[in-house]
Amino acid sequence: MSRYWSPLVHTLSPYVPGEQPKIAQLIKLNTNEHPWPPSPKVAEAIAAELAGSTVDEAGERLRLYPDPSAAALRATLADVHGLDAAQVFVGNGSDEVLAHAFQALLNHRRADGSARPLLYPDITYSFYPTYCRLYGITPQTVALDAHLQLRVDDLIDAARTHDAGGVVFPNPNAPTGCGVARAEIERLLVALPDTVVVVDEAYVDFGAESAVPLIAAHPNLLVVHTLSKSRALAGLRVGYALGHAELIDALVRVKDSFNSYPLDRLALVGAQAALADSDWFTRACRAVSDSRAKLSAELAALGFDVLPSQANFVFAAHPRHDAATLARALRERAILVRHFSRPERIADRLRITIGTPAQCDALVAALRDILGPQG
Repeated sequence: MSRYWSPLVHTLSPYVPGEQPKIAQLIKLNTNEHPWPPSPKVAEAIAAELAGSTVDEAGERLRLYPDPSAAALRATLADVHGLDAAQVFVGNGSDEVLAHAFQALLNHRRADGSARPLLYPDITYSFYPTYCRLYGITPQTVALDAHLQLRVDDLIDAARTHDAGGVVFPNPNAPTGCGVARAEIERLLVALPDTVVVVDEAYVDFGAESAVPLIAAHPNLLVVHTLSKSRALAGLRVGYALGHAELIDALVRVKDSFNSYPLDRLALVGAQAALADSDWFTRACRAVSDSRAKLSAELAALGFDVLPSQANFVFAAHPRHDAATLARALRERAILVRHFSRPERIADRLRITIGTPAQCDALVAALRDILGPQG
């Protein structure tokens, strides 16, 4: 700590990302990255952006600022989702997009100045409480049920009881991987027409139902996506939001009060190239889903309880083996998985990213060795 810090800094508990160690022959199944490289068209587009007959000509593009409105990318995203460009916002990864949404749409107070709480699940993406602390938002958690599923009725009841200023949740949820049906999301939107609902769809392309088709009828809905997961572009940092133009305008106002140029030239052209390769996208999502089904079955055969996942990871617990001990034993074998010690309800579980078939086979073999003949 330093005496030069602003008072707010003393109160923050920053988000802790998954470990990114330098270990030889590492099998990295802890940060939900895609198991395969992105579409080859991404590298081709980036190379073309830097191409020129001379070094100076190539560098000339990098000398100039990128388009602050990302008009071409927004137009592409609008076409992909059947929306208007005015209904699309882009940012430096979905984390930045979410951060702007917390500031612009989810921080509300009553007439007397008291805070209206923001609702989110008690087991969910741990950046949500971080943003609440950063922006002075009062959180109100809603407990998942005994099967670690999010119940829309519980969200509706909590919103009415606490006069909520907003609702945010991932679909599928993280770290559970469990999804909420689109019809249930619509029921939430109808029940809370004066409350902004942010649906964080970072993992939706791996099997869940997207809420995007609900945007036209529900001006209180904002849907957030990322190219980090299903498009395999975690290293490029591109996220976006979809919603009515009034919601998007609020995000733009916050963005332009913070950083007018969140996406660089290479990210812009790379993102457009990834979106254009629908064949790669379809094949890659199907391959991850197939690997998820196979890994879930193999883990179940080893005695694990595996939640039904619609994401690119599984959430598993073994009734006879401590999760933290299993994670350490795997790490000793150069295999990383994610263990959350808090909240205690999930301390018995491991979140395991779907890797390549070879990586999943190596994980299962390692677990079989760790568990021993008795399981």
